Amino acid sequence: MSAIALVVVAVALYALAYRFYGAFIASKILITDPHRKTPAYKLENGYDYVPTNRWVLFGHQFAAIAGAGPLVGPVLAAQFGYLPGALWILIGAVVAGAVHDMVILFASVRHNGLSLIEIAKKEIGTFSGILTAIAVIFIIITALAGLALVVVNALFKSPWGTFTVGATIPIAILMGAYMKWFRPGKVLEATIIGVVLLIASVVVGPYIQHSSLASALTFSKKQMTVIIVSYGFIAAVLPVWILLVPRDYLSTYMKLGVMLILAIGVIIVNPTLKMPAVTQFIHGGGPIVPGKVWPFVFITIACGALSGFHALISSGTTPKMIENERDILPIGYGAMLAEGFVAIMALIAATSLIPADYFAINVSPVVFAKLGMHPVDLANLSAMVGENVAGRPGGAVSLAVGMAFIFSKIPVLESLMSYMYHFIILFEAMFILTTVDAGTRVGRYLLQEAFGGIYAPFKDKNWWPGIITTSALISFVWGYLVYGGDISTIWPLFGTSNQLLASLALAIGTTVMIKLGKAQYAWITFIPFAFVSVTTLYASYLNIVGNFLPKGKILLVILTIMIMLTAIGVILDSFLKWYNWLVKRQTYRPFAADVEVEKI
Repeated sequence: MSAIALVVVAVALYALAYRFYGAFIASKILITDPHRKTPAYKLENGYDYVPTNRWVLFGHQFAAIAGAGPLVGPVLAAQFGYLPGALWILIGAVVAGAVHDMVILFASVRHNGLSLIEIAKKEIGTFSGILTAIAVIFIIITALAGLALVVVNALFKSPWGTFTVGATIPIAILMGAYMKWFRPGKVLEATIIGVVLLIASVVVGPYIQHSSLASALTFSKKQMTVIIVSYGFIAAVLPVWILLVPRDYLSTYMKLGVMLILAIGVIIVNPTLKMPAVTQFIHGGGPIVPGKVWPFVFITIACGALSGFHALISSGTTPKMIENERDILPIGYGAMLAEGFVAIMALIAATSLIPADYFAINVSPVVFAKLGMHPVDLANLSAMVGENVAGRPGGAVSLAVGMAFIFSKIPVLESLMSYMYHFIILFEAMFILTTVDAGTRVGRYLLQEAFGGIYAPFKDKNWWPGIITTSALISFVWGYLVYGGDISTIWPLFGTSNQLLASLALAIGTTVMIKLGKAQYAWITFIPFAFVSVTTLYASYLNIVGNFLPKGKILLVILTIMIMLTAIGVILDSFLKWYNWLVKRQTYRPFAADVEVEKI
């Protein structure tokens, strides 16, 4: 398949899925009500519950869910060839990921913006609620560690990249102040200002790299880890309108704009997919992903097709800001399809590299030497981007090189590859950091709910000691994993944890279908739930015996076992409840019966 054909297939499939499948679920199964008062209005506090324009909120949702997964996952999964990843991204995003995101967003909106934990407790039972709480806390920690590690690997010893990514923080604060105080409601004006300043930060980058400031902006991996953790803490503490939402909105324009430009570039250049459809590593033994194509292609791609982390956003920040239930379709289903398109473009960029160069970038020099391969264009590529790109595992660098290489084939851009490479590094870091900041904030919500059962003031979302304590704790724990981890251990742990959370969310979604009186449609969540549960539990077992234990990563073994046990507990509890309700015909409380229905 040519690169152009893959782009056309993705666009056509996602457009049809949104128009028919997504719209059918929203209007005929969930029956979203445009006249029902949303939590953003019922509980408006100007801090977390804030009615937000649907396109700005789409930007927040997309930016928060589209982290490292759709960029890095497909790049790492390219080890198996382009075909396995492409098939799962195309099919999984439509029937699993987008359904997962929309159903959980709907459930949280109907529960006044409550978290996945509280929804599980109310709809399945206290036992599942407690197990979900344990699983979610562990999973969000591993997810944030996996996402942050990719940024650290891309930015350490890169003053240009550090400057441009760092500049997005004051730019976002300026945009937030502009829309809040200077020109309320003038979203377009703030967007233009933000985009212009963003481009300027990239243009200034090379001058920074060759100035006296370069040494001050050159950090080791450990130092960069501390910086990223500090950013996550600050973003979790500040009100959403100051940094989180404007930064997400700004990055969404950049993300979708870059992907659209890349799609145009692919159409113009029509690069050859140099990676074969399948490689010898589908049977295992690959240097990047530790195992066979099944089950590891599914947990490696993660967010590009289905992500449990999305359930934390769909039941975290987004439901507290949604203005109208009719926005659930574009924000819940649509944002995931946009992420699927990003994943397809990332796969094209990675597989356009010569396989030997791809592996030389994504594994350490010691591991690469054992593969018996010889780089072809690697030295030339390093010279063109202005940095040594060999031995930079994690997927971010190979993606940036692949995208810049495609752009450089357009005649007017051939001399600008170093600018394009660093711009794409900025683009990737913004992708990931918008998930890190939103995820840390969601982690803070979850800890406040958990600690509230021990000390009541923690439940008060406006109690500053609780806000600061929980933000600091969640930031420290995921930062600790990043500080002592590497991509070969953190990413598989993130992948399995993330997909197990998705299986829990889909189980909760199946319960929602039943309690809505739509048991005949429960297959829309049950089928992906069954497939993902079996696949990910098997992958978790393989990770323990084939990856973590041989490397002596006992902490990761313990984390994986705990997450597996909690997932199995929720799954068994859900099956028991479904059996009682559907087979034994036991009575149950209808969905969200305790939530007051209010009309706008």
